[in-house]
Amino acid sequence: MSDEITVPPAPWPPAPIGTERLVLRESEARDRAAFIELFASPEVNAYLGGPRARDELERAVPEVPGRRFGLFVVELDGAMIGTVELNHRDAQRRSRVRPDAGEAELGYLFLPETWGRGYAAEACAAALGWFADSLPGEPVVLCTQTANDRSMRLAAKLGFTEAQLFEAWGAEQWMGLWSPVTPSD
Repeated sequence: MSDEITVPPAPWPPAPIGTERLVLRESEARDRAAFIELFASPEVNAYLGGPRARDELERAVPEVPGRRFGLFVVELDGAMIGTVELNHRDAQRRSRVRPDAGEAELGYLFLPETWGRGYAAEACAAALGWFADSLPGEPVVLCTQTANDRSMRLAAKLGFTEAQLFEAWGAEQWMGLWSPVTPSD
């Protein structure tokens, strides 16, 4: 038996997921400009190594960006406002949660003009719900710099609990663990 973690046994892309205000769906060509805006934004990338040059992004971002397993475009009133993704961590990024580094990691990016309205919490909760239905009982981790107050508050709101602190990229990083709650018999 192999210790290798496989891609979740869930159909991809799933049907769009609707929340009270948002739709989580697969990427489309009409989302390209918003992807470029996310990657070029100094605010969005303040804790992610900094923004990328817009002209570089114009050349590099494909016509239909972000089309891969686990990446949801977050749509509000027909327009992309961000992304939420669940990816399996690779062997280069081991944790105490799973020494084989096979756990899923939650990531998200939202346009700055949408911050502070609860969209990230709503979208992340929906993605975590989808993940829990697709892989019952599988843990999810979230990593952020401890200096990123907004991400730390969101992690707590979503129910992540501290798994470890570590130093990387010249800053203290926080890893939280989320496990789906299963009703007791």
